Amino acid sequence: MKRNIVKLKMEILSGNNNYYTIKISDCENNIEIGFDTGEKKLDMEALEGNSVYDLLKRNLYQFKKLLHNKRPKTYYPGFILEFSIWDGKDTAAFNDRSNIIVVDKRDGRDHIYVAEKFKEDICSIYIDGSFNEEKNKGAYCVIINHRDGSYEQIYEKSDVTGSSQMELAGAIAGLKKVVDEREVRIITDSQYVRKGLTEWIVNWRLNDWHTANGTKVKNIELWKEFASLTDNRYIEFEWVKGHSNQFENTLCDLYAKDKMREM
Repeated sequence: MKRNIVKLKMEILSGNNNYYTIKISDCENNIEIGFDTGEKKLDMEALEGNSVYDLLKRNLYQFKKLLHNKRPKTYYPGFILEFSIWDGKDTAAFNDRSNIIVVDKRDGRDHIYVAEKFKEDICSIYIDGSFNEEKNKGAYCVIINHRDGSYEQIYEKSDVTGSSQMELAGAIAGLKKVVDEREVRIITDSQYVRKGLTEWIVNWRLNDWHTANGTKVKNIELWKEFASLTDNRYIEFEWVKGHSNQFENTLCDLYAKDKMREM
């Protein structure tokens, strides 16, 4: 089921002793809510028939998560944030790591949803990365299972730092290698890669690549490149537990570590 993503705007109007009055608006209506950053308590007056109130009421978990995750010190009068609510999003299904998450951009728009089953006859990309913090060096490995059943391997050193970034670099390398494939499955143990493209990036773009805390998103250029490589494509994300003896991902882990030791 494809989700309707609604854009909203948050503006903090005033604050006193950790309690803030916040205006939430869409293109037609607005409401004012109160939020205590210490007690994590939300006050929202019932305004049935108001499009903003009705949307937030239907999707209260998403809205509360945004308010709770925003750091208390980043609440101050004058702060403005654009954000999105996925109307009717099954949050539990998205958080279930065993589910397949799809990003479908084949019609030029972003459709993000939980699929009931894998798509057959699809190119599969397995990725894993390894990073040594002491040496500040790392590498990634990509194994591609083409639709004809053949396999291809890529393992490279990378200048990016951090294990999560290494996984992202691997995903980029894999998509570049199969640029002519419009339907691709990415198999990874990285929630950073999976959630970044299927959940976080929507709000990052709305805020000129800033987070809800007002800080710049890390690895912006990598995320922009990753997102552009998924344009006009159907991408499935399959999560696998790290070191779970999944054959291709285990090989990726071994090759990435071997490549890193050469550095």
